[in-house]
Amino acid sequence: MKNTTNNWLIENGRIVDPSCGRDHIGRLLILDGKIAGIDPTDGDLPQDISRIDALGCVIAPGLVDLGTEFGEPGREEDETILTGTAAALAGGFTGIALSSNTEPPIDTAASVEFIRQKGARADNCKLYPLGCVSRSRQGEMLAEIGSLVEAGAVALYDGPNPIENTGLLRRALEYCSMFDRVIFDHPEIASLSRGGVMHEGLEQLRLGLSPIPAEAEDLATSRDLRLIEATGGRLHLTSISTHGSVDLCRRAKSRGIQFTSGIFVANAHLTDESLREFDTNCKVNPPLRSRDHLEACIHGLQDGTIDIISSGHKPSSLEKKMVEITIAPFGMIALETTLSQVITYLVRPGLLSLADALAKLSTNPSKLLGLESGTLGLSKPADLVIFDPNRSWTVDTANLKSKSYNTPLNGTELFGVVTHTFVDGRLRYSGFSVR
Repeated sequence: MKNTTNNWLIENGRIVDPSCGRDHIGRLLILDGKIAGIDPTDGDLPQDISRIDALGCVIAPGLVDLGTEFGEPGREEDETILTGTAAALAGGFTGIALSSNTEPPIDTAASVEFIRQKGARADNCKLYPLGCVSRSRQGEMLAEIGSLVEAGAVALYDGPNPIENTGLLRRALEYCSMFDRVIFDHPEIASLSRGGVMHEGLEQLRLGLSPIPAEAEDLATSRDLRLIEATGGRLHLTSISTHGSVDLCRRAKSRGIQFTSGIFVANAHLTDESLREFDTNCKVNPPLRSRDHLEACIHGLQDGTIDIISSGHKPSSLEKKMVEITIAPFGMIALETTLSQVITYLVRPGLLSLADALAKLSTNPSKLLGLESGTLGLSKPADLVIFDPNRSWTVDTANLKSKSYNTPLNGTELFGVVTHTFVDGRLRYSGFSVR
């Protein structure tokens, strides 16, 4: 549902804003696309106001994702910008940073402009292009970073490829300091993980699949942290998943090194046991780890070592996933389920507070990219989500907005239903009705 009205009063909801510590039952006023008031009096309301009764629901800053891959351009059979941004809205995301691994990759000003134009034409959530660190994502020569930034790239990322060329990464960190742009890196030593299918461990031995050792991530994380310390550059570790990486990041932060780290939502609650049925939808990178790694990651989320939770949304067409697990592509879709996964597996069991979870899904990624979103502050763009944390729904791939169906959660009951998503004060998604 798309509504062009810009004046709204959302009443009786629990307003949770991690950016300022706000958490109370109240009402929120939107005027001309901006947050105009918290708990306004009736005298502050214009006559042409639309009302939403959010009783039992949470009103929060819209989610911002830093782990999104689409297919367009080049792999439209997996996901288009239109279908992907529609899926994002249904999941409560008002903004997504799009990975550069398109075909051709986002390594020119023209490719950045193409993504921006397609996002504007889709008119769903806000779309933020990530430019390449290296030309054609080959890790050999720096891309034209200055022109990418000028065209609108919000950060630089060769993902899901890791930046294996240490000299190139060092130069990129130094160079990007001139533009105040952060570099994303997927920490992995590819020579150790190449050909692997799943996490190296007992389950991998039982299933007889090729291993992806935890050391492949740990060594890359250690190198990245040392380069940050040496250069003072800005770096975001996109997807840590091992207890070694968590420990390295925790110790680095205790020494005052400035960086951020993230985790894909699947790595925050699923383990390598999920591959016992050889489900290709559970083949992801970083791989689903063993329970000891999962517990370390949860501790990292709890103590602030891990700053950001991302969807890790990587669509693949049905034909690409309906093959042997050894040759199937990595990845699962998650934009429409991320919030519900976090509520179901982290918030409801008491592992994270709702405010902490929303900070990692919204406020922190917004701060990292220098966006105005991630807050319900006065005069800020009205990018927000309304959801019922206590209502359950069953994942049915036939009803998802995404063009692909590669999720292992089909048929799973999750808690947390997105009822409304606003972008710049306009209602861009209205799903389940509010009681």
